[in-house]
Amino acid sequence: MKNIIKYGLALGALSVSALVSAQPVVLINTFSVEPAHEAATLTYWEDARDVLVKQPGYISTKLHRSLSSDATYRFINVAEWESKKHFHDAIQAMRKELPPLKIEGVSADPNLYEIIRD
Repeated sequence: MKNIIKYGLALGALSVSALVSAQPVVLINTFSVEPAHEAATLTYWEDARDVLVKQPGYISTKLHRSLSSDATYRFINVAEWESKKHFHDAIQAMRKELPPLKIEGVSADPNLYEIIRD
């Protein structure tokens, strides 16, 4: 009986430690886009979003457009994931379904961030 209780406590501790170590991450992806390629960029983003929203660990995503047409970044995507691993696994799944973003005049700079202040 003692061993069963110890085993149960150990399993509970493992579950809690896995949850504690899996910290949420935020993807901030900036897009430089020539005006002539905005529609193609939006189509690609929507296709990618449609794959990613189905992946484990997905929380949310929002695409922002600059109010200024001469901004360095026309679009900025902000997405939340349950963990870095979930994000990386989701990107691998997306790469199996979508070709890389290769639109002339468009560049993306995706980076993961941790939340350090609320």
